[in-house]
Amino acid sequence: MSDHIVPHFHNDAGVPVIEIGSHEFMCVGANPPFDHPHVFLDLGNDNEIICPYCSTLYRYAADLKAGEARPPECVLVDKVA
Repeated sequence: MSDHIVPHFHNDAGVPVIEIGSHEFMCVGANPPFDHPHVFLDLGNDNEIICPYCSTLYRYAADLKAGEARPPECVLVDKVA
């Protein structure tokens, strides 16, 4: 069983760069139902990665906590109640 949740990020705002506090995450493109296939991305030892589907540039920011993003509205929030 996993000991952490993989955060999901989207780029509805169309920003050129999303800074994130996670090294492993999922890019969904836009908010559902306009999302692309959810792709798992791993920064490894790098500080930047580009999503192969939507070309969003993700950059690691050490001042953010895991699952946080700048801009903050790029964090995908599960709306299931």
